[in-house]
Amino acid sequence: MSKVAVITGAGAGVGRAVAEKFAREGYSVALLSRNEARLQHTASEFREQYSVKTLAIAVDVANAQQVADAASQTERELGPVDVWVNVAMATVFSPVSGLEPAEVERATQVTYLGQVYGMMAALRHMRIRNRGSIINVGSALSHRSVPLQAAYCGAKSAIRGFTDSLRSELIHDGLSIQLTMVDLPAVNTPQFDWARNKMHRKARPVAPVFQPEVAARAVWFAATHKRREVWVGFSTVKAILANRIAPGLADRYLARAGYNGQITNQRLSPDAPDNLFESPDGHWEADGRFNNEAKSSSWQMFTERHRNTLWAVTALGVAGLLWRRRK
Repeated sequence: MSKVAVITGAGAGVGRAVAEKFAREGYSVALLSRNEARLQHTASEFREQYSVKTLAIAVDVANAQQVADAASQTERELGPVDVWVNVAMATVFSPVSGLEPAEVERATQVTYLGQVYGMMAALRHMRIRNRGSIINVGSALSHRSVPLQAAYCGAKSAIRGFTDSLRSELIHDGLSIQLTMVDLPAVNTPQFDWARNKMHRKARPVAPVFQPEVAARAVWFAATHKRREVWVGFSTVKAILANRIAPGLADRYLARAGYNGQITNQRLSPDAPDNLFESPDGHWEADGRFNNEAKSSSWQMFTERHRNTLWAVTALGVAGLLWRRRK
């Protein structure tokens, strides 16, 4: 019997890339997202390409009961859930002065509560078996917020706080359930074409940009190795460490560069898609419109995957230097 993975936000972007990675590895996959037509298309595609069982479940992750029901349906139709990956997110490109309370609430419900409800639903089943992996897809922006995405950055930061609390509880209860946070850099996904944008110009990811398959490989690595956190891309490492060392300097830098780094000079069409409250129609892929600049690999992830070997080589090298000095 194949292992089972549940992925939220699986209709497009990073979620779709993650779902495809698990399908390629032979997992049965449950695809959770709001747009049923897109999910059914994706599920059919994975069945044909990878000969795996798939289950498309239309879910709004901001609804706790829908998420819980999806977990139960997956267990009934595919089997025990081995891996649960929380990916679904929503954002608004706008200064705080331009935000409406309903927009902040919705972005928080999807991005933060969606992951909370996913963790809770997965745990109800995993605790019984005392096994499983829960992967929360975070962001460099959960450590270092940027202007124009306050609702998203706040929600991602909240995920990190909830995850750390839960991890301590799992240790206290002696449970063998792995909980990992995967913090991503800027990724080339459709979110920059369909996220609510009040800036009147098209949005873009802050360079450097990575392909969603890089994120998918990082999530796969997190699900198959015991790691507390996985930082993807050197840009993520720099953002996290810079904010720890000199947060005030980072504030001033982003005040200067944070706007133009996220907004292009291209005018935004008045009829551009907006996925904050409703899922846009059509078939959207994992990647967005930035293929010409997106990186398909990350050397930093190579070092993360092979960190034990690198530490061993480093230790041997240091030992060798000390031995030569003694001579």
